[in-house]
Amino acid sequence: MSIPAAPDFHPEPGSTLAFQLRLYVAGQTAKSLGALANLRRICETHLAGQYRIEVIDLTKTPQLAAGDQILAVPTLVRRLPEPIKKIIGDLSNEERVLVGLDIQPVRG
Repeated sequence: MSIPAAPDFHPEPGSTLAFQLRLYVAGQTAKSLGALANLRRICETHLAGQYRIEVIDLTKTPQLAAGDQILAVPTLVRRLPEPIKKIIGDLSNEERVLVGLDIQPVRG
């Protein structure tokens, strides 16, 4: 798996993008790739068709870290819906990510 250069768009026909997420990483490290894989899995499970993921590789564009005040990587920033929220780490704890992003888990 590699870090994509362009944003991941996953809209379902007729749906609105309720969540705009930005994942800051530093190269294609195991932690960065794991964070992206975890984020995609969580989004597909809980936000199917309602999200956009933009991956920012700070080894290529370090100046973008200042805009969201990124101090550690990987960091996930929820840009929309407001307020902006941040989660630092590999996003492996699904419950922590759901709580951090104010996402209600899918009831089974």
